[in-house]
Amino acid sequence: MHYDLILKNGICIFPWGEEKASIGIKNGRILSLTVGTHDEADQVIDAQGLHVLPGLMDCHVHFREPGNALVETIETGTKAAALGGLTTVFDMPNTNPATADLETVQWKQKRASETSWINFGFYIGATRENTKDLASLESQQGVCGIKVYAGSSTGSLMVEDDASLEQVMLRGHRRVCYHAEDEYRLQERKKLFCEGMPYENHSKWRDEECAFLGTRRIIALARKTGRPAHILHTTTQEELEWLVDHKDIATVEVLANHLTQIGPECYERLGGFAVMNPPIRDQRHYDACWEAIRNGVVDVVSSDHAPHDPTLKAKPWLCCPSGMLGVQTIVPLMLNHVNEGRLSLSRLADVMAANPARIYGMPTKGRIQVGYDADFTLVDMGKQRRITNDWIASPAGWTPYDQVKVKGWPMVTIVKGCVVMQNDEMLGTPKGQLVNFLP
Repeated sequence: MHYDLILKNGICIFPWGEEKASIGIKNGRILSLTVGTHDEADQVIDAQGLHVLPGLMDCHVHFREPGNALVETIETGTKAAALGGLTTVFDMPNTNPATADLETVQWKQKRASETSWINFGFYIGATRENTKDLASLESQQGVCGIKVYAGSSTGSLMVEDDASLEQVMLRGHRRVCYHAEDEYRLQERKKLFCEGMPYENHSKWRDEECAFLGTRRIIALARKTGRPAHILHTTTQEELEWLVDHKDIATVEVLANHLTQIGPECYERLGGFAVMNPPIRDQRHYDACWEAIRNGVVDVVSSDHAPHDPTLKAKPWLCCPSGMLGVQTIVPLMLNHVNEGRLSLSRLADVMAANPARIYGMPTKGRIQVGYDADFTLVDMGKQRRITNDWIASPAGWTPYDQVKVKGWPMVTIVKGCVVMQNDEMLGTPKGQLVNFLP
């Protein structure tokens, strides 16, 4: 048999377990898991000593396009993702203009097709003005779902009251993704704080009840309307324990930041560069996030990559924007967590490949299986590296993990059978693959 690409001798993370195998790829799909010694290919990669994972995904990034090319674009963001071992990303709608109408959707489709290095999907932002159009917008090519900002946004992307949220849920049928902080409590508590206070006050202002109240309200409306909910960047012990009883209607995302950073230490060390929404919390909530990884309550781990100009991040608290870079560092960080015993490689493939494919409706992604897309992340679990700012591909040029040592590193990124990154080098040109989702 002649293939386009053969991956041989890798330790593969299959749905049924971990075993050594040689994979045959043709026309962007997995054709065989039992390639023989007499089979040939246009390209052969010897993965001896490497683990072969189904292509890892980051379902929560902000690439700022259209908007601010000085901090990120689809081209630079997907390049960073590929360097970090990711094969698929989903981009958020709080761009300028917001991705909330057909014209912007079509612009983003064209731009991604021209400049994305990897598989690309994007969210539609729900507004009061576009509610009636959400069912048709969610069916457009490349659209992974609807994003609702029930708290912590600006302009028309804020939908904070129950009546408007219910109307959003009644349009369409796919899972809706929520920033679930309660806006009313946020605005009331903001009066207790002032500019220039210590950065650790970010977690006191946006406290546990802001998050828990927002999540309870969303789930109540999900039950009322029958529309499944995906709670993004869950951060608190209270939410995670409560969501155990609501897994029939809700799926759960936790961020790599909340699995890696702990307050108040991170605020003392990083200042404004640790400020994000929802905030980094203390040890109790960090431990709860990891317990939810272990017991299966967490479905997805993402980065919430949100680049900003570093001069703005250095401003005093309440003046500095919220958000950290993360799309390039999430895989090394999570591999390091695997090496430190916090989760297995199989569980990592679960929360960054199989579950995203299930939740968002990608029937040929998320597993190493015959007939599936040939998306792979090849990693060296023994390789030790130091994350540095000068490795970051984003024009913003910084990471909260500068100088952090990790064990485990992405070595090869393969998208639809094409080798996009190998040994820290980008290969070829952007392929511009929009993800196909179930209707």
